[in-house]
Amino acid sequence: MFLELILALTIIILAFVYWNGKYNERYWRKRGVKFYKKNKVLGVFWDFLTKDKSLSEHLHNIYKQYPNEPAIAFGTLLTPSLYIRDVTNIQYVLTTNFNAFSHRGLEANENDLLANNILFMNGKKWQLVRKSMTPLFTSTKLKSMYYIMEKSAQDFVGYLKENPNLKKGNTFNNLSTFCSAAICGAVFGVTTESIFNSPFLKMSQNALKQTFARTFNFTIASLSIPLFKLLNISLFKEFEPFFIGAIKQTLRQRESENVKKHDFADMCLSIQSKGTLKDSESGVELEPTDELLAAQAFFFFLAGVEPTASAMFATLVELGRHPETLQRLHNEIDEAFEMNDNKLSFDVVVGMKYLDMAMSESMRLHPPVGFLTRMCVEDTVLPVGNIKVSKGTKIFTPIFEIHHDPKYYPDPESFKPERFLRENQNSISDVLYQAFGKGNRICIGQRYAQLQAKTGLIYLLRNFTIKTHITKEGIKYKKDQIALRLANVDVEFVPRT
Repeated sequence: MFLELILALTIIILAFVYWNGKYNERYWRKRGVKFYKKNKVLGVFWDFLTKDKSLSEHLHNIYKQYPNEPAIAFGTLLTPSLYIRDVTNIQYVLTTNFNAFSHRGLEANENDLLANNILFMNGKKWQLVRKSMTPLFTSTKLKSMYYIMEKSAQDFVGYLKENPNLKKGNTFNNLSTFCSAAICGAVFGVTTESIFNSPFLKMSQNALKQTFARTFNFTIASLSIPLFKLLNISLFKEFEPFFIGAIKQTLRQRESENVKKHDFADMCLSIQSKGTLKDSESGVELEPTDELLAAQAFFFFLAGVEPTASAMFATLVELGRHPETLQRLHNEIDEAFEMNDNKLSFDVVVGMKYLDMAMSESMRLHPPVGFLTRMCVEDTVLPVGNIKVSKGTKIFTPIFEIHHDPKYYPDPESFKPERFLRENQNSISDVLYQAFGKGNRICIGQRYAQLQAKTGLIYLLRNFTIKTHITKEGIKYKKDQIALRLANVDVEFVPRT
């Protein structure tokens, strides 16, 4: 009886797989769209689950395989999914017809409190929270927080000098400690005796650590939102006691001290003092509870530690491979210190043109995020190819692939900061450079992340020169769902004389 049951279940599963694969193929054939046939049910996600590569690299293979197609479809269970490679269609999805594609393409379950943040939110709820968070990243706020970023950078350099073993190897993790310290201090007003001993850093590293369970959960979330909901999967449940407790403690302490630091904690208290968040048009209301604000803080950690450390690491890697560029940047930094009495201000950092060019080119070669996702929320038609896109369709748009396409960037694998000279930027539209995303859902902390990364790089390069170490296989990336992490390369800090 048991064997018969197993046999029946196996037949049912195989029949479903066969039917679903045929359905996916027919669905897109009717719309005149090429279908990626390698796995008709799970598409690139099967390769992602079974191979040691980032999801971005699997999407890049599709990009190269269909050079003349405006879009390519692939299987994702019962959710129609479309990978768009034409830049006009990408512009249409991310900006031109944003209202039809405002959904991120992922939805957290209600009991996953820390996932209730602007990364996963959608619709009016997302608009309400994003609008309330935006004031934290104005030029005035960034100027007021700059001195804390600078102090974190100075402490980081001092720590490297005191611990010679940290100067060679494990550089990415060391950069993450600086980013964590800067966020703790500048955004939350939380400091520790040592930037290398922060429980917030350990939490953010654990939250982003790749495990089979996280890979599986992300795959389910990407393949089918209904199935993700049905299984009631939580992404960050294990971090709730520590993080929500820490944020509550910070807010209550700030209330009792009655001191303004013009940081995220102050803004949280200001939001709460104004009461319920309301959208007058739709009538949507949202209570600014400690848990809701803790979820936004959690997002800032996830988005502000690893991606910013990735941008810094990529820049250092490329500088170490190109001594002439490194020397030119050393000169710019030294001159800035000499002209400003060995003191740097917000305006001086923002005005360093060659640093900006070098970092922009590094993030073109190694963007922190390899692709974007959206979900269609109202029927529409993509302009190139006249492709009908129905409500509920999952959309994937490339970043890494465009950054490495010779059609848009001649000699794309070469490191050339001059691409980002002001006179050359007219040929680089914002759809061709998406290091921080694009459209209304572009990274809300973009300017903060750039300032934090530049401040850290300035103080590192003021005190050290760089050597890059790469294995014989050449540059590779770690297996990751969305992020792109350099895998077989490291940086050595050599004290400058």
